[in-house]
Amino acid sequence: MTLLRPFLDRWRLCALLAAVAMLSIAHAFQTFGGYAPCTLCLRQREVYWTALGLALGFMVLVRLPGGPRWRELTCWVLGLVFAVSVGLAVYHAGAEWKFWPGPEACASSGAGVNAAALNDFLAGEKVRPPACDEAPWVFAGLSMAGWNALISMGLVALSVLAALRERSKR
Repeated sequence: MTLLRPFLDRWRLCALLAAVAMLSIAHAFQTFGGYAPCTLCLRQREVYWTALGLALGFMVLVRLPGGPRWRELTCWVLGLVFAVSVGLAVYHAGAEWKFWPGPEACASSGAGVNAAALNDFLAGEKVRPPACDEAPWVFAGLSMAGWNALISMGLVALSVLAALRERSKR
């Protein structure tokens, strides 16, 4: 617990930095790796944008007069946001593993989106968006959604620890 104390005492800042890091990694995969995000990938990014905005707002809130009383609650709210991220990531990973169907809007069929598909689109043909039920990148047996689920679980755990630490400081 001693090693975590600096992070837990500044959890709102750490949550903001974690959200920035996750969004940066996702955008790097898209920009430099050429991995177009599917619908569920974009939903997972929305959760991190929400966490980023809330963490920033909470950093301001706890510094206002009377703000310190909200410190514990802000950690619980961030934990809830990261729990939503876990749920979305598990759903996405399960769809990739064919444990359950993904959204109909992004089921696999046809060719992927690439430069040739863009030319086809410009020529008037239909282009299929990336499929939610196909993992385009896997490392150590986990897709991006699987890694996001694990990281989000860690962020939930740290949020809970930070909230409990705030409670103990009262």
